[in-house]
Amino acid sequence: MTALTIALSKGRILEESLPLLAKLGLDPAGDIDRLLRVPSRDKAVSLLIVRPADVPTYVEHGAADLGIVGKDVLMEHGGAALYEPLDLGIARCRLSVAAKKDGPRPDGVQRLRIATKYPAITRRHFAAKGEQVEIIKLYGSMELAPLVGLADLIVDLVATGGTLKANGLVEIETICQVTSRMVVNKAAMKMKHAAIQSLLARVAALVK
Repeated sequence: MTALTIALSKGRILEESLPLLAKLGLDPAGDIDRLLRVPSRDKAVSLLIVRPADVPTYVEHGAADLGIVGKDVLMEHGGAALYEPLDLGIARCRLSVAAKKDGPRPDGVQRLRIATKYPAITRRHFAAKGEQVEIIKLYGSMELAPLVGLADLIVDLVATGGTLKANGLVEIETICQVTSRMVVNKAAMKMKHAAIQSLLARVAALVK
């Protein structure tokens, strides 16, 4: 049987991927809290546990044949080098613009500062509206930035909105809805076509 490697995003996506993997007989056969490379119950398939932002890179460069990653990461990374055949419909959230309740709003005149870990998406979004913004890249705790005067707005993932509310922030715009996708290395799709197509068909049957 053709060997396949799947890169999985750590965190919420991994947690919500596990029931799907179990139905496919691909659930981890090792300690995913300690190991970064884990065999699955199917000996032909191994799993890589990596940071979400790294999944497209592992798949694009062939270190993994397939990957499971959020649409937000693909939009930021640029997914042209990957096939994106399936929306898995898991880890649902939205990418939103948020501000302090009494904070400034985009008006097309003032140049606002925006804290985000999605500089490319943020720049494209505001440029499309003719808004000039200054982007400050952060890697976490976005909600803190407006509270201490580092930024006027943030662009971040929102699930329930509870964290925003707890920190006195409100959503003022939704950029896009986000779910997790299965992506495939283009060369692997040619070299391991039968095995990958078979797996994709099995996954598609479960996520309809």
